[in-house]
Amino acid sequence: MTSAFDPITIGDIQLSNRIAMAPMTRSRAYGGLVSELTAEYYVQRASAGLIITEGTQPSVVGQGYPFTPGLHSAEQVAAWRKVTDAVHAEGGKIFVQLMHTGRVGHPDLLPDGLHPVAPSAVPGEGKVFTTDGLKDFVTPRELTAAEVEEAIADHVTAARNAIAAGFDGVELHGANGYLIQQFLAPNSNQRTDEWGGSISGRIRFAVEVTSAVAAAIGAERTGLRLSPGVKLNGIDEPDPRPTYEALVQQISGLGLAYLHLLEVGDRDLTRSLRGLFPGAFILNPHTEGRPTGPEELALVEDGTADLIAFGQLFLANPDLPRRLAAGGPFNAGDRNTFYGGDHTGYTDYPALSA
Repeated sequence: MTSAFDPITIGDIQLSNRIAMAPMTRSRAYGGLVSELTAEYYVQRASAGLIITEGTQPSVVGQGYPFTPGLHSAEQVAAWRKVTDAVHAEGGKIFVQLMHTGRVGHPDLLPDGLHPVAPSAVPGEGKVFTTDGLKDFVTPRELTAAEVEEAIADHVTAARNAIAAGFDGVELHGANGYLIQQFLAPNSNQRTDEWGGSISGRIRFAVEVTSAVAAAIGAERTGLRLSPGVKLNGIDEPDPRPTYEALVQQISGLGLAYLHLLEVGDRDLTRSLRGLFPGAFILNPHTEGRPTGPEELALVEDGTADLIAFGQLFLANPDLPRRLAAGGPFNAGDRNTFYGGDHTGYTDYPALSA
C-alpha cells in the first residue's frame, strides 16, 4: 500500500515524501523583496516533500496585498535565490506560486496610478487589506484583449525568473478568486469576446497561460492550482463541474508536473478531475471546521490523491512530516497566523503575519 511517507516523482523531480506545504500568504516582503526571515521560514519546513511558496505576483499590477513578494525584477530574483539555495542545502524541493490577484486589490497598493484589472469591470465582494487597514474592493478596469495577452506574457516572464532564482518549478494560482479564476467564473467574467461567454471562452485564459508557462520553462516544472466552486472574493460558480472538467481535459496533454486541488466539498468532482488528469494530483482536502490533519493521510493510501497539502498544521509544526510519521504530538495551529492554505480562510481574513 502506498503511504504519504513514500517517495514520488513529479515531473522529473524526486520528492522524499508525499506531504506538501500549502501556499500561505505571509506579507513579510518589504518592497516586494523576500528576506533572511523568509529563508529561515522555508528552511524550517524543508522536510516537506514539496514546499509551495506564498503567492508571488508576476507583475506590478498583480499585487493584491501589502508586503507580498514579486518575481518581476532582477532584485526580486536575487532575493529569492537566497531562499531557494537555503532550502536546497537542506535537501528540500520548492515551487513558487505565481499569484496575479486581478480585481482583488486596491489602488493604494499599486504605484504610478495603476488600478486593479480583471476580465470584466465587476467588483469583488468584501474588503481587502491595505497598509491603512481594510478597504472596500474597487471596480476593476476591464482588460483589453491585448492586455490579456500581456498578462499571459507577464506570467511567462515571471516563470523564467523563477527558474533563474533557483526554484524547482512554478505553480500557477488558479484558485481563491484571483485572476485565473476570475476568468473561469461566470459572475466575474462577463466578456463576450474569445476570452469569455461560453465555457471554452472562460477556460481559455487558464489554458493559454498554463500552456505558455509550460512551453517556456518545461511542463515538468509547471503546476496549476484550482478551487472549483469556492466562495471567496465574490466568486460564484453554481455548477463548476462542466467548466473544470473541460479545463482539466484541455491541459491533460501538456505533461504538467501536477494539478493541485483546493477541495470545496464535492468529493465526486475531486475524483472526476483526478481521473481526467494523468500527472501527479495534490489535494488540499475539504475538512469541515478544522485544518487538514493526520486523518487525511489516508487519502494517499486509498488513491484519492498522490500528495496531501497541509497549511495551518505546517505553520505550527515546521517538522510536520516527522510528527505525522510518529503520530504526533502536534502543536495547535492559531488561525490568526495563517491565510490561504486550508479551508478555514474561506469566509474571513485572519491576520497575515505569524
